[in-house]
Amino acid sequence: MRLTSLADYAVVMMAAAARHTEAGGGEARLSAALLAEETGVPLPTAQKLMGRLASAGLLSSARGTGGGFRLARDAGGITLADIIEAVEGPIAMTNCIEAGGHECAIEGHCQVKPHLHAVNGAVRGALAGVSLASLAEVN
Repeated sequence: MRLTSLADYAVVMMAAAARHTEAGGGEARLSAALLAEETGVPLPTAQKLMGRLASAGLLSSARGTGGGFRLARDAGGITLADIIEAVEGPIAMTNCIEAGGHECAIEGHCQVKPHLHAVNGAVRGALAGVSLASLAEVN
C-alpha cells in the first residue's frame, strides 16, 4: 500500500496544525495559507485538503473575524488511519476487500481472499495505533 501525495500532504498539514494547537493552548486558529507556507504544500492543495479534513470531522472551521480552522478534537484522539481515510476513503489493501464490483481474473479460485480481511484489519490497526500527537512531536 502506498499513500497518494494528497494523503501524505494531509498528514504533514495535520501534524503542523497539532503543533500550532499545542503551542496556542488548544485555541489556535489556522488558515490554509499559513499551513501551506509552513509545510510547503501548494496553497490550492492545502485548501482542498482542509475542506476534506473538515468534512471528515478532523478539523472544525469558523468564519469571520478570528475565524479559521482548528483541530476538532485533541491530537491524541486523531489517528493516522483517520487522516488517511479522510483523504483516501476506507483503507483497503486490495480491490477485493471493497464491497461492490471489481474485476479479478482469479477471484473464483483465489485461496487468499478469505484471509485478506484479517490482513487489512492488521494494517488498519497499525495505522490507528499512531496518534497525531505522536506525529506532531518535535525531535
